[in-house]
Amino acid sequence: MTTVPSIRVLSLGAGVQSTVLALMACDGTLPGLDAAVFADTGWEPPAVYEQVDRLAAELARVDIPLHRVSSGNLRADTLDPAHRFVSVPWFTLAPKATEVPVYGVCAPCGGSGRGPSDEPDSCSVCGGDGRGSIVGTRLATATERHGMGRRQCTSEYKLKPIKVKVRELLGYPHPTPVPRDVFAEQWIGFSTDEIHRVRDRLDVNYSRPRYPLLDLGMSRKDCQRWLERAGWGHTAKSACIGCPFHGNAQWRHMYERRDICATCNHPRDDHWRGFDEPKACAHLYNRDQPEEIADLCMCKRFHSLWDDAVDFDRRIRKGGASANPLDGEAFLHRSRVPLDLAPIDRVTRAEYADMQLDLFEDGDPDSCSPYGCRSGGEVA
Repeated sequence: MTTVPSIRVLSLGAGVQSTVLALMACDGTLPGLDAAVFADTGWEPPAVYEQVDRLAAELARVDIPLHRVSSGNLRADTLDPAHRFVSVPWFTLAPKATEVPVYGVCAPCGGSGRGPSDEPDSCSVCGGDGRGSIVGTRLATATERHGMGRRQCTSEYKLKPIKVKVRELLGYPHPTPVPRDVFAEQWIGFSTDEIHRVRDRLDVNYSRPRYPLLDLGMSRKDCQRWLERAGWGHTAKSACIGCPFHGNAQWRHMYERRDICATCNHPRDDHWRGFDEPKACAHLYNRDQPEEIADLCMCKRFHSLWDDAVDFDRRIRKGGASANPLDGEAFLHRSRVPLDLAPIDRVTRAEYADMQLDLFEDGDPDSCSPYGCRSGGEVA
């Protein structure tokens, strides 16, 4: 079997690590890249799309094409009753009247979970948990009412369109079979502190993973320092506006900028110009000039990431529009209360003591990747 890839493709999330890989391909540190692919969920913050535009220009200078692919708009599709249901990992809360089974004691092991001395360590009847048959029910505790939706968004909106594009780049679009000796080397931007997200192989034979940052021994902090030395500036974290894996710091950032347009960075009060463009931005860049020759902001409407997320959170209370309604409720915030009421100011005492922020505060530190969710769980 050949070990030489037909093409080398960068999976570009536009976060810190994949941005470093793209720029290293441009300056020759990592030679041989043939293409980059950005999977657009349709619901990334404007800063991410600006980052993709910047990277596309840099890659174009060295004749590396950046392909933008998409399976749709995650937000719009979730709220569309006619669209095929895709499960998102929202935080769920079952009704207060939810009952859970009460188990008796396993008779063969007496509840110990251990098997006889001449058998394996665990009881062959109960499997080691010591439980017998169900003898009744009881009301679920507050913790037992907590759940989480199955995660299919990464597979549907990231992996699926990338696979389609990779097959096209190889010259074997679906349904043409890809020969066994033809494959793409997929560059994935996992750093040394994301080793838990690394996989030896992908779920298709025509793509094989490579982790250049691991080869270089670079952590996320190393990548940030590299970007600073390169003069690249701030890099936005790639994730949907309404990703349930946001932490309080990210939710707070949205809330604190709720009156600033995410598209043009001008205040909400500047968006009043009406007529054919309701709520378009009326900001003038050179106010000292007469209005008829002043440069007017071309932003068409006010866009608040916080308002967007709060509105979406309210609409998913019973799940996606095309799914069977939940018995309980779904929420974007891990506290399982409406986002506009969620405790996004929560900071633990331990954080003040040693600055180790928990999941409530910082969220998952990683960006969204087709090959490893921010949660660290396997892609469904």
